[in-house]
Amino acid sequence: MPSEYLTQLKDLIKEKAKEKGLKVMVVGSTMKLVKEGQTVMNISDKGEIVELSFKGKKYTYDKWYTKPEHLAATIKQVLDVQL
Repeated sequence: MPSEYLTQLKDLIKEKAKEKGLKVMVVGSTMKLVKEGQTVMNISDKGEIVELSFKGKKYTYDKWYTKPEHLAATIKQVLDVQL
């Protein structure tokens, strides 16, 4: 079952992802943004932290400080600029 954090995050970014031709898939504690069968971004809920992987780099966010709406804003900005 997907985490509450990822469920909220998915709802917040799904329109932007669709606009960029990405499919959002949540499996357990991991969310993937996929384009043409290739994973563009991974977001993993690891309990107290969320780990985001993009273009070979990993970024770690503390869930206490980074609420889903804050991370969603970051992801939307990255999608706008990088894709």
